[in-house]
Amino acid sequence: MARLAKLKISMMISIFLVALIFALFLAAIIYFLNLPLIFAVIGALIFILIEYLIGPEIVKASMRLRYVKPGEQPWLESTVKELAQKSGVPVPKIAIVPDETPNAFVFGRTSRDATLAVHEGLLLKLNKYEVRGVLGHELGHIKHKDYLVMTMLSAVPLLAYLVARLSFEAVRFAPKSEKKGKGAAAIYAALIAVAVIGYIVYIVSLLCVMRTSRLREHYADAYSAYLTQNPRGLASALAKISYGLSLSPKPPHGARTLYISDPALAKQECQTIIRKKDEYDLDRDGVLDEKELELAMEREAKSTWTRINTWFSTHPPTFQRILLLREIEKEMESGRFTAKNIYAHI
Repeated sequence: MARLAKLKISMMISIFLVALIFALFLAAIIYFLNLPLIFAVIGALIFILIEYLIGPEIVKASMRLRYVKPGEQPWLESTVKELAQKSGVPVPKIAIVPDETPNAFVFGRTSRDATLAVHEGLLLKLNKYEVRGVLGHELGHIKHKDYLVMTMLSAVPLLAYLVARLSFEAVRFAPKSEKKGKGAAAIYAALIAVAVIGYIVYIVSLLCVMRTSRLREHYADAYSAYLTQNPRGLASALAKISYGLSLSPKPPHGARTLYISDPALAKQECQTIIRKKDEYDLDRDGVLDEKELELAMEREAKSTWTRINTWFSTHPPTFQRILLLREIEKEMESGRFTAKNIYAHI
């Protein structure tokens, strides 16, 4: 599992970069607003702690999820238990989300209180092999402790955005009479500077967080392939999930970074393939068969536009994820895929 060290190193680098950016941001606030250092540091730590403590409760309330009672979903419960024991993580609590779109996610403060939430649409629209692949993916997030890292990292761009927005609004809605005088002008100039720096920090730190988020999805995909020994199950699930999400009229949920697939990205991907259907329909029969779809996925995965657009996504393009799983499947068929090289293709 040498490549697992790459994930840990990448996460450490991301944490370091975000922490450095955040430290510079605090220094700028202290400088422009002439605040005591201790106030800024304590305020930031309290904000991160609050997000860590109440984050899971916000997810529960916003998703309207319902926890599964023992014996209510026998196949789902036994499968989660089997895969959790095989992966060496505590068996997570299982919840059902009353949503017809196919999706799933995990959240929690620690691996011992983690919740694995499954949308009703996932159980209805996917077969058992595909659902099993999705469950393996979500358990991969628990195995890699992604929920903890992403909670901590996501707090920084959110805090930077809030500070920038509040500073901007303070200047915008302040009475004109209060902006007169050298002292008042200096204060408002400082607030504008903080707002500008805040927006810059928000964008830069968010790009760092998104890169880490995309990488963790690839690692969870590879782990699912190893855990279930059936990468085709997850590949098929990802295709169905993306297609199902692309048809949903609902706007993307605010917590979509938790999902196995981002609804906004799914809509964009399917629209791209449909728009280029004539280009990829090589036999001109009006339907994209498996080989034509595979060719389309390979081309889209290598396109410059896809790579640039990926910088601003929390999830890798679905066709890149499917291609990774197909590489793993070929290695499994050759007998070379072992526990030591789970992440070799990432």
